[in-house]
Amino acid sequence: MATEANSARITGKVQGRDITLEGRLSKDEIRDRVWWWRIPDPGSSKEQEDHGHEYDGSRRDVIATLGGYYEVPGDPDAPGAGELLETMYAELNPDE
Repeated sequence: MATEANSARITGKVQGRDITLEGRLSKDEIRDRVWWWRIPDPGSSKEQEDHGHEYDGSRRDVIATLGGYYEVPGDPDAPGAGELLETMYAELNPDE
């Protein structure tokens, strides 16, 4: 996927993995990339390695957006996760 030089970019550290979200992503794509250990990406070469990964709550998982830093809940269905997803979606898709 090509992205423009001025496209939105969100970075984070989740479960010890650096993640970067760029350009226009759907809510499902964002969810899959942020909560990668819960929802394996079927196209990922790391699918087998990540499958069965258990969440380690001893680390602080964070996402950096234009609005600030947000802690990533361990469960994509947890209170606050939906709000974080909406924030990231709005930042990555500013024209919608």
